[in-house]
Amino acid sequence: MSLVDRRLGLLFACFLLLFTIALVRAAWLQAVQGGDLRADAQSQQTETVTIPGVRGTIYDRTGTHQLALSEDAVSVFATPYQIENAPRTASKLAAALGEDESDVLELIANDESGFEYVARKVDLPTADEIEKLELPGIGLLPDSRRVYPEGELASQVIGTVGIDNQGLTGLEAAEDDVLGGDDGERIVTRDALGEELERSTTDPSAAGADLRLTIDASIQATTERVIQEIGETSQPRAATAIVMDPQTSEVLAMANWPSVDPYNLDEAQPEDLTNMATSFTYEPGSTFKAFTVGASLEEGLITPKTAFDLPPVLQVADRTIEESHPRGYATMSVADILAQSSNVGAVKIGLQLNEERGNDTFDGWIRKFGFGTPTGIDFPGEEQGIVLTPEEYSGSSMGNLPLGQGLSVAPVPIENDYAAIANGGILRTPKLVISENGEPVETAEGVRVMSKQNAARLREMLEGVLEAGGTASAVEVPGYVLAGKTGTAQKVVDGEYSESEYVGSFVGFAPAEDPRLLVTVVVDSPTIGSYYGGDVAAPAFGEIANFALPYLGVPRDR
Repeated sequence: MSLVDRRLGLLFACFLLLFTIALVRAAWLQAVQGGDLRADAQSQQTETVTIPGVRGTIYDRTGTHQLALSEDAVSVFATPYQIENAPRTASKLAAALGEDESDVLELIANDESGFEYVARKVDLPTADEIEKLELPGIGLLPDSRRVYPEGELASQVIGTVGIDNQGLTGLEAAEDDVLGGDDGERIVTRDALGEELERSTTDPSAAGADLRLTIDASIQATTERVIQEIGETSQPRAATAIVMDPQTSEVLAMANWPSVDPYNLDEAQPEDLTNMATSFTYEPGSTFKAFTVGASLEEGLITPKTAFDLPPVLQVADRTIEESHPRGYATMSVADILAQSSNVGAVKIGLQLNEERGNDTFDGWIRKFGFGTPTGIDFPGEEQGIVLTPEEYSGSSMGNLPLGQGLSVAPVPIENDYAAIANGGILRTPKLVISENGEPVETAEGVRVMSKQNAARLREMLEGVLEAGGTASAVEVPGYVLAGKTGTAQKVVDGEYSESEYVGSFVGFAPAEDPRLLVTVVVDSPTIGSYYGGDVAAPAFGEIANFALPYLGVPRDR
């Protein structure tokens, strides 16, 4: 065999060996690793994208005001290893987003990451601007974001939504099962350069249901304006007001000061997001005296004209009961005791109740009125307050409790119990939601806690608070007869009653004979001017009623 033939044979043998190796390798890849490789190739060409389920819209009671709704948005993400020029990309992205360039660069320059969010919930015009930049390694994902057409209106009541569209506080959290949508999935196929070739929805998203509240946007706006005026003039720690239809216990407004901007929550503290109407507990002070009188009326021990001889001070065990303003010996009717908010008179009525009907009688009436238990309002985190049991009473407890000290409540229970006085004796669960997805929300039956006759007697006595000689005589709404009760309570600080911190409050309703509007105003620790409920809270009731009564079409008494 010639040298040429031998070389050709050797070359052929080498080629045959290499070909055999290639065949064996191909067979190995196909048979053993084929599944894994196909999966890798597939993952490089396709991705599963979450399609967010849009949250339902929150409307006011009229259905014409959108308090919170969701709109389409986009989340901007980066695949850092695909970015060709990180500084240039960061510069363009930052300019489009209005963000700090160094912050964006820090996110997209992380070569060890295959995915980084650059911005969440970007509006569509900004997203279009970013898409037109055609930046390698930068992509967009569908999203949605919460918007508030009425701005800060009822912001603590409506609540907040998290970055993944879940309800966090307020009604957004309480009604998350109703408002929250169901996310879907979409398969997106891309070419080797990352350009989208095809998309297919494998699991469609579903929108959440709408919610219609009992809140009236116009009454809410007026109430917030009035509460803001208190905040500016009295500089309290906080203030709240609740407006209710006492016949149905539907909440028409629930306002807090200071309010919170739903578009700027980054610097908000947890306490800024709380709803004072349901979370703030305080000793109710003289607003509680109506229930002391109501219990004795129901037990048949007194009438509005029953007279009590009242000393200037009254000693109950180690507790000395004094009036808010010094006076001499006096004889007052029950109606006068309420109108002038006599501490001594209220305590004497409470003491008589237990002496005549048994030591647990006063406690039984407190609990019948619902104090010490949640009202059941459809709002998360309702505080139930603290009410001592008779076993926990000290010798001086009955010197405190009848005048609203030694127990704590939240504003909502006080409002709701006054609704029972206003509507003829029926205690109902307060209501914030009218309908879910168009279906009415059922209302639980109320329970009678007072006779119609005694409720009417109590309403008539409470008119005296706003008449000459009453503790809120300066408040009036032309054409309407008003009724209500002032409250001024010392705050407990470090286990002792403070001499400088007070809660001023007022609960009022109108028209007095057949109430259609009920308002509670609570002002925590005013620092400028008077801290008395008749001065700092009662005028706010007058302003709110002056707008709301004609607005609701309530006929004038005269």
